[in-house]
Amino acid sequence: MTLTQFKYLVSVMENKLNISLAADSSNTSQPGISKQIKLLEEELGAYIFVRKGKKLTGITPFGEEVAYYAKKILQDVSNIRLLSNQISSVNEGILTIATTNAQARYILPEIIKTFKQDYPKVKLELKLGSSIQIKEMILNNEVDLAIATDFDNLNNEVILLPIYDWFNAIIAPLDHPIKKDLKKLTIQRLAKEPLVTYAFSVGPDTSFTETFKQNKLEANIVFAARDADIIKTYVKMGMGVGVISGMAYECDDHESFLAVSGENIFPKCTTYFGFRRGTLLSQFSISFINLLAAHLTPKIILKASESKSQEDVNMLFDAINLPVMGGCDQINI
Repeated sequence: MTLTQFKYLVSVMENKLNISLAADSSNTSQPGISKQIKLLEEELGAYIFVRKGKKLTGITPFGEEVAYYAKKILQDVSNIRLLSNQISSVNEGILTIATTNAQARYILPEIIKTFKQDYPKVKLELKLGSSIQIKEMILNNEVDLAIATDFDNLNNEVILLPIYDWFNAIIAPLDHPIKKDLKKLTIQRLAKEPLVTYAFSVGPDTSFTETFKQNKLEANIVFAARDADIIKTYVKMGMGVGVISGMAYECDDHESFLAVSGENIFPKCTTYFGFRRGTLLSQFSISFINLLAAHLTPKIILKASESKSQEDVNMLFDAINLPVMGGCDQINI
């Protein structure tokens, strides 16, 4: 068995059993991958993949187990390299973070400014995407850290550290008729309005949609976008009432919008840091986490990184009240 064989095995799985894509991502040839997988199966004395002709159609239960340990071995090798790098250059390296447009636009600028002052030799890379894309990036080892809200169905492969809670904000043009109901706004009243909100809120299993469904109502979404600034633009031109994250509502927005917190209508949301279980975090990664969340001390971060399950991680935060993030205190009018 070789690290190369494990690398090719994991690559084939990450590319949904497409050997051609796996070869491209591994900078090798299809025959090269096929040969190494076959040699691995011969050495182990069992099939890893289910085949139909030359095509891979599935993975055997034995193959699932082999892939699990292959990923762990490759992660351990990566950790050893990182450990070596830390000894030679503690304050140098690359920190790659996957996050959403909202986090990058409203939360991270000051954090990144401070971080770059503390670690001028660390190259910081942000990769923006939807929650689904962010989950794929962290699971595929494309990034060191992920920051997002919807981290479900991760099969305990990712450690989640809670950063802060937040609520939606509801906005409307200054002359909108909803003004008289704004201080005691209900989901029933909101359901009567055409709504402008995030594209990721439109799905059937989102907390946004579920809130209406639980009240036997249906949201009348007339426009959806990925970015809060775009939502504000279309609310301002009168397309409908907007529902955005509280962090995206800025104090200057009072000049253009009526606004109220949606905390009495929509459920609380929590934003998390995520990193793969078994990852050896660099010192500057730990510092970045602590900069954004003071309650995530280096001691807690390291203890969480050594945990065996998310349940163990959650126990570390039982007595901690997370801060509530909002763009402007004036939103609670």
